[in-house]
Amino acid sequence: MSVFTPVSESELSDFLQRFPVGKLKGYEGIAAGIENTNFFVTTEQGEYVLTLFEHHTHDELPFFIDLMAWMAEHNIPSAHPIADHQGGYLQTLKNKPTVLAIRLRGKSPENPSAEQCHALGVMLSRLHIAGQSYPGSRENPRGAKWRQQTGQKLLTKLDKEASALLENELLFQQQHDLTTLPQGIIHADLFRDNSLFENNHVTGLIDFYYACNDALIYDLAITVNDWCSKEGGKLDNDLLKAMLQGYQSVRPLYSDEHDNWPVVLRAAALRFWLSRLYDLHFPRAGEMTHTKNPEVFQAILKQHIAAELSSRVA
Repeated sequence: MSVFTPVSESELSDFLQRFPVGKLKGYEGIAAGIENTNFFVTTEQGEYVLTLFEHHTHDELPFFIDLMAWMAEHNIPSAHPIADHQGGYLQTLKNKPTVLAIRLRGKSPENPSAEQCHALGVMLSRLHIAGQSYPGSRENPRGAKWRQQTGQKLLTKLDKEASALLENELLFQQQHDLTTLPQGIIHADLFRDNSLFENNHVTGLIDFYYACNDALIYDLAITVNDWCSKEGGKLDNDLLKAMLQGYQSVRPLYSDEHDNWPVVLRAAALRFWLSRLYDLHFPRAGEMTHTKNPEVFQAILKQHIAAELSSRVA
């Protein structure tokens, strides 16, 4: 959610005339994130988030935008897109596909509590259930094939130890097929900064632009890795227990999901280690950008491998 494409006040004011939201009162760029250009926008009638898509095409975007509306209309606190005067969601600004959506209340938890992890687990499970009836589908663009291809491209960029870790993990993941696990719509990026809370109540799930069809438990693993990992990459057992209990209070896991839990934890850590490494070694130009530290997920991956080896010995 960096500002790759600047937008002037006059350009934004003209753009907002397409919507029944009143005149512009103020706006500011959002620096967090690394994929799209985002602004907080305040008008006479409310507060919104304006997103200019830097990589998605107009043809790709209806899946995400309709999904946001679908989730909001199925009691998942997603940012419902705003329709223009003709009833359409998708727009163009600065030659980029653009959407205006409701700004949700609340703040992202920096250090989540067990209660917040439980609440987030419940909400993620509800999202997965709501997604079962969503009519659209999308292959995961950062699924197993992407992980293998991107990993091979990055091997020569790493030091000897990291390169060996990556090569071994790519080989390990090739031996496991996540498509045999229960599938459905997943958020695929439900980090702390993509959630909003008021106290222990989930008020928003945001940034659905990696959403796709994949293994449901893989989505849970992505979320656990961010929410429940301590400094150094080891899982906090209290936070982990709370999130898993919250999730399973709505959708209990199947036996094959339990069996593959160590594998999907590693696959989820690998995916974000790779994406952060790629952003580090192949950066994009942006007016206001924020590249996240790949070592965080390298450490998480190493801890998952160590924990699995330890459990085998035990």
